Amino acid sequence: SFHIDAGECLALTGPSGAGKSMLLRALVDLDPNQGRVRADGREREAVPAPEWRRLLAYLPAEAGWWLDLVGGHMPDRDAALGLLAALGFAAPEEVMSWPVSRLSSGERQRLALARGLLVEARVWLLDEPTAALDGDNCALVESLLRDRLNAGDAILLVSHDPAQIARLARRRLHLVGGQLAGGS
Repeated sequence: SFHIDAGECLALTGPSGAGKSMLLRALVDLDPNQGRVRADGREREAVPAPEWRRLLAYLPAEAGWWLDLVGGHMPDRDAALGLLAALGFAAPEEVMSWPVSRLSSGERQRLALARGLLVEARVWLLDEPTAALDGDNCALVESLLRDRLNAGDAILLVSHDPAQIARLARRRLHLVGGQLAGGS
């Protein structure tokens, strides 16, 4: 068992296939699981699933895209434009009209993060949010994440980057074979 305090980033590490993504999906109640999960003093079982997923936001390593244009994925256009600028997109208005099919993996990752941040959750379950990014874009993402931490949000961060973990997280959990093997 573990907890994450408000304003804290907890890193979740482990080898590929250890169960890190499965744990994130279980916490947000996307996959069948056992155990108790509580956020903001509320038990997961007592909260309707859509409401729970607004409280805990899960951003997978590879986000799904279901519409042709970027803008169709952004529920709040004005807020999205600000996030796109903060994520290094020089012409956010133009980005909204880009076809999803033309996006690079790094663009997809930054845009999925922007889309996810529009939910304004209190707990963020982030699965390798910067894996496809260069150093400059990684720094922009980390800056946005620090803003969320400073606002009191909690982050469970899956990362294979020890430097990123050192920059963002105060504590670390390690998964091996689907089991928490320790932490600091």
